[in-house]
Amino acid sequence: MFLLALVAAWEAASKSGLFQSWLVPSPVDVARSLGEGISNGTIPRGILISLRRLAIGYSVSLFGGVALGLGMARSVWLKDTLGTLVVGLQSLPSICWLPIALLWFGLSESAILFVVIAGSLFAITVATESGVRNVPPLYLRAARVMGARGPQLYLRVLLPAALPSILSGMRLGWTFAWRSLMAGELLYASGGLGQLLQTGRELGDLARVMAVMVAIVALGLVSEVLVFARIEARVRERWGTDRT
Repeated sequence: MFLLALVAAWEAASKSGLFQSWLVPSPVDVARSLGEGISNGTIPRGILISLRRLAIGYSVSLFGGVALGLGMARSVWLKDTLGTLVVGLQSLPSICWLPIALLWFGLSESAILFVVIAGSLFAITVATESGVRNVPPLYLRAARVMGARGPQLYLRVLLPAALPSILSGMRLGWTFAWRSLMAGELLYASGGLGQLLQTGRELGDLARVMAVMVAIVALGLVSEVLVFARIEARVRERWGTDRT
């Protein structure tokens, strides 16, 4: 009901005459533009290009962030040397990485991937470091008594125990990766959803811009429902936190 009321208010605003029609396109205009983008293949093609970049950049951020966070949690030297830097960089907006990406890589695919990685890596690192550091020492002592050492201690005790925090970092990193990707794809004519947004802006076609935004929101909801919500449900079931 809320969404229907929101659409109705949107339609009323577009027909009220208070705004120029091109500034507030109606839901019908946006739906029509979305349908045209799907039928002519521009939106599906943009989605595939963006998802490929997102998969590469996010995978690097995920493995790098978990490894770095684990190292910071277990090494005082890494915590003292990199801890403050990582926390500071984590708060840096992803748009700030664009000038560096341009100077280092030029207008290239590497520049976009760099922005995606830089935008999401540190959020995953901070969450992993916090989760591993908060693992009860009793777990580690019990694991060592039972003979867990080296990689076995990390893979079978520390990481599973810290998984709820790591999952929160993964979700946050995914969100930051999406935002960073859209910023990176605005750099140049590189395909992807970001370029479709830029094209709509250059043409003054706000309906097209909003149609692409709808596609981005839909992808975010799909990833949340089909991926992260299911993983979280499995983790909660594993930990027994969903029992009443």
